[in-house]
Amino acid sequence: MAGLYFEDFSVGQEFRHPLTRTVTEMDNTMFSLLTLNPQPLHIDAHFSEKTEFGQRIFNSLYTLGIMIGMTVYDTTMGTTVANLGMTDVTFPKPVFHGDTLRATTKVLSLRESKSRPKAGIVEFEHHALNQNDEIVGKCRRMAMMHKRPV
Repeated sequence: MAGLYFEDFSVGQEFRHPLTRTVTEMDNTMFSLLTLNPQPLHIDAHFSEKTEFGQRIFNSLYTLGIMIGMTVYDTTMGTTVANLGMTDVTFPKPVFHGDTLRATTKVLSLRESKSRPKAGIVEFEHHALNQNDEIVGKCRRMAMMHKRPV
């Protein structure tokens, strides 16, 4: 697996993930409707033209999913026990159809698991950036990671 084990991480370690994603109108509409979110800011072009954005904005929960998804291959693919939670989730700038997103990650902290001797807890800080290098999403994520098998 491409993911890293608990022992492979170090505090301050940074990743610039190579995967990028251009988001589309279909992504936004489908995700919004599949999650039962009828917010016209996401699905109604006529309504959105009259807002401060002048167009539809991308569903922020999909932005969050893309941001974390882009990080998996380099960090946690096949080595995660579980995500324990996310905090400090913010979306400082809107995402629009046609934007190309990329992600970065920084390891903020590491600790041994108190309940699982074969696992440790890694705190990540993720950023999503658009094609103009503007931060469009941020979050902290706690992940329980497998230790390297002996």
